[in-house]
Amino acid sequence: MELTPAELTVLGLIVERPRHGYDLEQVIEQRGIRQWTDIGFSSIYYLLTKLEKRGLAHVPEAPAAAKSRRVFHPTATGRQAAERGALDLLRELRPVPHPLLVGIANLPLLPEHEYTEALRTRLARVEERIASVREAERAQAPFAPAAREVFSFSLSLLEAERSWLAGRVQVPDDEQG
Repeated sequence: MELTPAELTVLGLIVERPRHGYDLEQVIEQRGIRQWTDIGFSSIYYLLTKLEKRGLAHVPEAPAAAKSRRVFHPTATGRQAAERGALDLLRELRPVPHPLLVGIANLPLLPEHEYTEALRTRLARVEERIASVREAERAQAPFAPAAREVFSFSLSLLEAERSWLAGRVQVPDDEQG
């Protein structure tokens, strides 16, 4: 059963611990998950409903009142699907669309000075993002191995991009944060 990255992220969070929608929103925000997924606040409930309809999550008891929070639990099938989905994403090398590459592919349309200035602007934004991720990492510590790995991988990608950008705009890496 194929899961989208957003579905797998939400399912993984309820496998970790049964949660309601608002709790998921808080965890997504606290862990900085939106830095690497496209889960908006409004899509959390849509994803939970979709997982429930597919038999991957369930609410064991009906809420006492209409306004009660529905706590979602993974089903056995949901646990298995989450495990398989995570392993597939870890094992398989898949192309990742990157908007920067679309911009670079259209380089012939741009004067060189505009390209360089755009890269300088991007470099500054990458520096800000690195600082933001490091701050989120410090705020989360100590954290579970999964969170440690997410932060490590995210920072590695950002630092690689920073190095590439610095080379293009002639800014030595040792001058970077």
